[in-house]
Amino acid sequence: MLKIYSTLHRGIVPFEPRDEGKVSMYVCGPTVQSEPHVGHGRSAVAFDVIRRYLAWSGYDVTFVRNITDIEDKIIAAAAEAGESVETLAREMGERFEDAFVGLGVLSPDFEPEATKHIDEIITLTEVLIDRGLAYTRDGDVYFSVRALESYGKLSGRNPDELRSGYRIEVDESKEDPLDFAVWKSAKPGEPWWESPWGPGRPGWHIECSAMAEKYLGRGFDIHGGGSDLLFPHHENEIAQSEGASGTTFARYWLHNGMVNLGGEKMAKSTGLVVDLAPILKSHGGRALRMLYLRAHYRSPIEFSDVLLVEATEALDRLDRFRQRATPGVPDEMALDRFREVMDNDFGTPQAMSLLFDLVRDGNRLLDEGGDGSAIAGAVETIVAVLGLDDASDPAAGEPALTDAEVDALVAERNQARSERRFDDADAIRDELDDQGVSLEDGPNGTRWLRK
Repeated sequence: MLKIYSTLHRGIVPFEPRDEGKVSMYVCGPTVQSEPHVGHGRSAVAFDVIRRYLAWSGYDVTFVRNITDIEDKIIAAAAEAGESVETLAREMGERFEDAFVGLGVLSPDFEPEATKHIDEIITLTEVLIDRGLAYTRDGDVYFSVRALESYGKLSGRNPDELRSGYRIEVDESKEDPLDFAVWKSAKPGEPWWESPWGPGRPGWHIECSAMAEKYLGRGFDIHGGGSDLLFPHHENEIAQSEGASGTTFARYWLHNGMVNLGGEKMAKSTGLVVDLAPILKSHGGRALRMLYLRAHYRSPIEFSDVLLVEATEALDRLDRFRQRATPGVPDEMALDRFREVMDNDFGTPQAMSLLFDLVRDGNRLLDEGGDGSAIAGAVETIVAVLGLDDASDPAAGEPALTDAEVDALVAERNQARSERRFDDADAIRDELDDQGVSLEDGPNGTRWLRK
């Protein structure tokens, strides 16, 4: 039985979906004010694997990942760049999309943009005002934190212990420093929409509340995002949604750990970032995905060139076996072990250990002349569920040489060796190496592998 760690429950709990056989997931997507970095990739891959595993386990999964395309940071970045907010958001959104494709992240079933859901946001805001949970001030609308007794249930923070300044907007027009903006009145040069309170734009938190309910309804199964969003973003989402409806917003809350650089969180706010695009170009998405999956999704990970090289080498070992072995009917015992570790809060480190144990055992069996098809079948299944299959790295493109062309060059090299034309044989090996093909000479002949 699948068990997951839910931040809301503060522990490992059995997973029981709202609707039998179906899973509804909402994951906070990017705020598109700047280039995607390695931390963004970690969150995207973490929830992609969770989605893939749930689907492989037989669930009908509906996956929603939003785009925040209007927010204070985007407005500031656009002004600094001398671009319109719409242009910057579109450009950065496309770069996030390219990065996620490069990482093998599956496209969401729905990818709503905040600016296309203004009507839903205004409707939800009106409900909050009607219920006495929000108030207006000169065109702004604020959520009254102390009006909701359950505020703080996700993060465990007591409003009396909070102080303004901890990711809390300070504004003299608020009744309480803890209150947060649901709707912001228009300022000169900023995008705006008409509303019952005058021209303005939505606050950050209300966007996800409105979009999640539209696409998944109330009481959907999983809400995910980075641990840096736990407070105040996710706390405020719950407050708005449950305050307005009086019912459960999301049943389980999952948060991925941060990526650190030199011991500090990778984020634009800290200035410690490694952009995704150059990493994907130099090492490929599968290697970076391998690096992510070697740590549990809830744990922080340290990013370094050394770890990336190690992940690349591990991926090479995996691919060498996959090229060597012919998959058959998967070994069910291996798949049972895979289910066991993944059913324990999506334990990818244990899954990776199992995967490479299978690679070792499969190589040993093939070396002894045995049939490794069952092991290879299990390896291919696990690789696909984890998103490490070749198709998950579109940036890799097609190989420069076809299999038939490689076979012909290997045969030509073997002929040159038999005729003791070793310079010619070495030249062919070098040519193949340049085209990403390595050769292994053994007692049973020469075997070639794509790198």
